[in-house]
Amino acid sequence: MSGHSKWSTIKRKKAKIDAKRGQEFTKLIKEITVSARQGGGDPAGNAHLRLLLEKAKEINMPQDNAQRAIKKGTGELPGVSYESITYEGYGPNGIAIMIDTLTDNKNRAVAELRRIFTHKGGNLGETGSVNWMFEKKGVIKAEGTASEDEVLENLLDYDVSDVYPEDGLVVVTCDIKALEPVKQALTKLGLTIKEANLEWVPKNTLTLSDEQSEKIYEFLSELDDQEDVQNVYTNLA
Repeated sequence: MSGHSKWSTIKRKKAKIDAKRGQEFTKLIKEITVSARQGGGDPAGNAHLRLLLEKAKEINMPQDNAQRAIKKGTGELPGVSYESITYEGYGPNGIAIMIDTLTDNKNRAVAELRRIFTHKGGNLGETGSVNWMFEKKGVIKAEGTASEDEVLENLLDYDVSDVYPEDGLVVVTCDIKALEPVKQALTKLGLTIKEANLEWVPKNTLTLSDEQSEKIYEFLSELDDQEDVQNVYTNLA
């Protein structure tokens, strides 16, 4: 998929606001706990945990918060057990939606998501109803003076799907196994990594009118605000 996603831009700005009021901290702490439980508490041997700790620095999360989350994941401190579940469905105007959740109460999570979908004219679907429209990819957003051509030239040896500009950043999508090597290559090129995540990337995008899109952004924001929701992805351009 090449191009820009206004929802991606809105989500990034929203994350900065959420971080100020603590919501982004809470979501990230849960993710760090689960990552440490699944892959160990040493960032050197857990690439996903390393990404999360870098994200924690970006949003100025106190280091103590991150360390406590790691210890809860490794069992050094008592903590809640979270379950990772991905939900999918169709939103208003038929847009496809993927929702990553971390929850300690599956019934609460699905009930709240179904309420929002129903209220906004969408439909929470069964597993497999829309995920065929997406691919799990590494997505890196970097800042610097290197041109797209320079970035492409330096990434020829990696499994990269796309390179494109977005809001003053260079966005690179790649195979999930190439995420860490591509990050290192971009850093060597002199770029500053602003975000590096595993995301559901749509194979094709849907373009709607501004009026239709604004209503959908409200719907997506309401989903994103839910306690159990970690990330919301859509095929809306």
